[in-house]
Amino acid sequence: MKRVFYILLIAVPLLLSACVSKNTYRQKVNETELLNRDVTQLTADTEQLRQEKRTLQDDLSKLNARLVEVLQQNSKLQRNLLTANVEQERKEGDLSRHQQRIAAMQDQLLDMQQTNDQLLTTIEELNQALEKEKIAREARLAKVKNTYDQLVNALEGEIKRGELTISNLEGQLSVNLLNKILFDSGKTEIKKAGQKVLRNLGDVLNKFPEKALQIEGHTDNVQISSRLIDKFPSNWELSTARATSIVHFLQDKIGLSGDRLVAAGYSEYRPVAGNDDAEGRAQNRRIQILLVPYKGAAQME
Repeated sequence: MKRVFYILLIAVPLLLSACVSKNTYRQKVNETELLNRDVTQLTADTEQLRQEKRTLQDDLSKLNARLVEVLQQNSKLQRNLLTANVEQERKEGDLSRHQQRIAAMQDQLLDMQQTNDQLLTTIEELNQALEKEKIAREARLAKVKNTYDQLVNALEGEIKRGELTISNLEGQLSVNLLNKILFDSGKTEIKKAGQKVLRNLGDVLNKFPEKALQIEGHTDNVQISSRLIDKFPSNWELSTARATSIVHFLQDKIGLSGDRLVAAGYSEYRPVAGNDDAEGRAQNRRIQILLVPYKGAAQME
């Protein structure tokens, strides 16, 4: 009995051990199946993840390529923007310069307008002055013509005989008397025929007290003869002496005021004809009386 007890005592643990091992095995088998399923699922998930990774890598490559393209476009845009900024600054500079030029031109235009206005005013004043001068000149010319007509009428006979000529050059009256009617050769005394002409001339000139008389003596180029050289060393002295004789006659015999008279000698240096022949020399030997405005004795000096 006791032996049986010992046998049982030994057998029960063994039986119990066998039962525990079998349960553990089954548990482990189940765990293994679960793990296999998990591994299978994980493998499938891993493959899916790998596929997704490849997809993401492809997408990343595309994105990187797009990024490079975008960066290149951005760089180009930045260069274009920089160029545009430079061009804008240049245009703004050009605009500023143009505006400055326009402002300067406007200032110049204003100055020109002011100058133009001043010129117009000056022109208007000049036109008025010219109109006044024209009227005054026409009056002077009319007066000169009247004097000329009176001289011609008073000395008509002498003019017809060729003893004198009267000219009116731009309002300047002059009476030209040939020496043959006034003086003998080498003389300064006035001949009777010359005195008559001078009296007729003086009577007319007395009617124009506003005129002064410039008496000019002229000679030809023939030099003074030896018999007269002591009295007249040259034609200068002869021409001046004859002009002075006319001045004395008009003052002393006609009564013209001395402050209206001027005597001048020009020798042979203002000829009116050639000195190559007798006719030309005769024309150059003359007394020329210029009628000039009378300004008073003080101004005549």
